[in-house]
Amino acid sequence: MKVTIHAAKTNLSKLIEAALAGEDVVIAKGDVPMVKLVPVQGTGFRFDILADASIGPGPDFFAPLPEDEIDAWEGGA
Repeated sequence: MKVTIHAAKTNLSKLIEAALAGEDVVIAKGDVPMVKLVPVQGTGFRFDILADASIGPGPDFFAPLPEDEIDAWEGGA
């Protein structure tokens, strides 16, 4: 399917659906093809990549440090 830029602006969501369904979608300026809409293949990036991992809770960064660690940071012990 070839559409003009103006038609693409008006029907973008329909054109995206057509591209996702495997249809060739070409956007043209007048009669000159300019771009082609294609689905993005898997990027490999997921927000839930560790959702099922049993890593347990992280450290409690607000808990007070033991005295020996405080001494080590302050140059003691």
